[in-house]
Amino acid sequence: MSRWWNGIKSSWHHSFSLLWLMLIGLQWVSFTEPFWLQATTEVVLLSLAAVAVIEILLPVKWGVRLFLEAAAVLYITYRLILNKGTFVPDPWAVTLRDRLPDIAAGMVPYIWFALAAGTLLLLSSWWVNSKARILMFLTANIVAFAALDSFTTSVLWQEVAWTVAAGMGWLVTQHLRSFQLHYPRGWTYLLRYPFKVLINVAIIFSLVIVTGVNMPDVRPTLTDPYTAWQDWNGDGNPSGPGASGSSSSATSSGGGTGSGSSSSGYSLNDDNLGGGFSFDYSPVMTVTSNQRTYMRGESRAVYSGRGWSDDDRWNRGPLVRAAVGTELEREAAPKTQTEPLQQTVRLLGNNDYPVLFGAYSISRVDTIDGEETSNGLFWRSQDNEMIWGSDDVLTYPQTYVLTSEVPVVPVQELSRQTYSQLYEGQDNEQYLQLPDNFPQRVSDLAEEITASAQTPYEKVALLQQYLQVSFPYTNQPDLSRKKSRDMVESFLFEIMEGYCDYYSTALVTMARTLDIPARWVKGYAPGEQAQLPDNLMAQGATNNNYTITNADAHSWAEVYFGDYGWIPVEATPGFTVPLLTQSEEQTPVEPEQEEEQAVEPVQEPAQTASGDSLNIGTWIVAAAAAVLLLWTGYLLWQHRLSLRFLLQRLQSGRPLTPVQKVVAETERWVRYVRRRGMLKEEHETLREAVSRWSRETPEAAGSFTSLLRLFEQAKYSPDIIEDKDWRSVYTEALQLQRSLKGRR
Repeated sequence: MSRWWNGIKSSWHHSFSLLWLMLIGLQWVSFTEPFWLQATTEVVLLSLAAVAVIEILLPVKWGVRLFLEAAAVLYITYRLILNKGTFVPDPWAVTLRDRLPDIAAGMVPYIWFALAAGTLLLLSSWWVNSKARILMFLTANIVAFAALDSFTTSVLWQEVAWTVAAGMGWLVTQHLRSFQLHYPRGWTYLLRYPFKVLINVAIIFSLVIVTGVNMPDVRPTLTDPYTAWQDWNGDGNPSGPGASGSSSSATSSGGGTGSGSSSSGYSLNDDNLGGGFSFDYSPVMTVTSNQRTYMRGESRAVYSGRGWSDDDRWNRGPLVRAAVGTELEREAAPKTQTEPLQQTVRLLGNNDYPVLFGAYSISRVDTIDGEETSNGLFWRSQDNEMIWGSDDVLTYPQTYVLTSEVPVVPVQELSRQTYSQLYEGQDNEQYLQLPDNFPQRVSDLAEEITASAQTPYEKVALLQQYLQVSFPYTNQPDLSRKKSRDMVESFLFEIMEGYCDYYSTALVTMARTLDIPARWVKGYAPGEQAQLPDNLMAQGATNNNYTITNADAHSWAEVYFGDYGWIPVEATPGFTVPLLTQSEEQTPVEPEQEEEQAVEPVQEPAQTASGDSLNIGTWIVAAAAAVLLLWTGYLLWQHRLSLRFLLQRLQSGRPLTPVQKVVAETERWVRYVRRRGMLKEEHETLREAVSRWSRETPEAAGSFTSLLRLFEQAKYSPDIIEDKDWRSVYTEALQLQRSLKGRR
């Protein structure tokens, strides 16, 4: 046992280096986790842990360690594929020789990932053995994370922070190792006081951590390299509608692309939502209509954790060629009445779109550029999308007229419908899809918000209310708070502010966690009414012209309620879907007026769910704060005598002399005995008062006599008074307090 322990002590530097390397390796696993299978991530983590444990706890020859580590990685991979069900042993294979080929095939490719991770860990620990190489290794990792952060959609500031922390620890370890090699006697002396070393290291780390988390949030003033390079080459994201390219956000209330330098507009790429944008108020189209409506474009159903990935409009579902002037087949909603609405759309630019925009849902295209024929129309009834395009070279129409059927929602009736009444016997799996790694705390939050509701409609209403009230609207959310890989989780628990893409995606996914079918929709908000000339207003002309700009690009949710069909639901603060609603008494229906757009709500950011426990980062910050508080208290106690005359020094503007300190200490103990009931009369000198107090309290007579002597020596004696003299007064005053402690 002693030999084993001596081996561990002699390789302490190697052990700590492995721990710091493990911490850096975990950051790379964190980056790759969204792209790897869960089994791959687990086998890599377990293999890294096994290799590190064997290296640290088994100080044997390197050949033996390598053999044990390889065996451990093989066993971990084999057990994992069995537990995950990715490999099922052949029941007819009895002998090990018969089973080995199947086992080897089942372990591929997991075994290669595991062996590669373990090999990289060992090679790094062997090569990075000096301060220069540590700095080189850290720089390479930080530069790699920074490049990935700039050139991909990943936000890797947390990985960079942990890498820097591991680097600090690694450099401290290397410094101590160098001290041990160059000053063995000093190292032996240092080992006698390990607590002092650990305390100083803990204080330094705590200062860095607490300073870092309390730094003010400042938005970046420099454009990231990738965006700057794109702008320099003229490849930046288009600011107008039809923007696709590298656009990472679909539509917002001014739905932007992924970076804060992007402008609002309709985008074709929805697989990476988020970021920020600037409002672009350039006009896009005018709509002539008797009602204000959202101009619906496309819908999405497959959520990836970062956005909506089913952006192939030709293969999302069955398409049929549509003829101008012909009634379109629409999904049945027998319990919801509709009202026809004709709209004339005029484009104000030479922009191309993948769809024709109209109120929900289009029932007929009346004309295209004034003609009653066109070969560029395709209809997808399940998504209510009018796709535009063809193998032929077609120009997007500058004017089109279409008729829509606007649903009249029977709100009171719908709110009473239960799950079984709405969805029994239906297959809605397509609109209940969520990623395998969808965050559990989002589901828990949805359950908590809707706990008091009984029906799907009531639950959706509570989710809508929660999102509208709890999170402030902004077109420039603070992405520095983002930690989670999942867009919805980061919005609800970390960023806690955003624009329509955040709200609509959160509503759809939270509804799905409650088994309520929902989908994500993008298009345009109704826009603003054009100003009529004064002469027409005087004649009582109706203003039914609306101008839509890039800033009106928007996204919202649609929720499926069985025989009542798809109902638009708005979760973004400051926006309201102009719905037609029907009361129990079948009163005439009127469209709800939309609230003013782009309103900045003043609600406080939502708090995290009550069941959300403190994460490891919170504990680390709390521990660092506790260390600093204890250290501050220790420093104050250690320098208590130096701080004793701080107030008098500030009042006088210069340090007190030893005589002044003796006088100040004397005044302190005189005030103390006064509080104990021993008053000094106005006609008495201090000597007379002390003589009387000594007779009244014989147990304190010695302390009184000593204190009086020290005071008179400082005040009246020609002797030189030093700091030790006032300290004697301080010590004797403490003795006096102990003597008078029992006196009332």
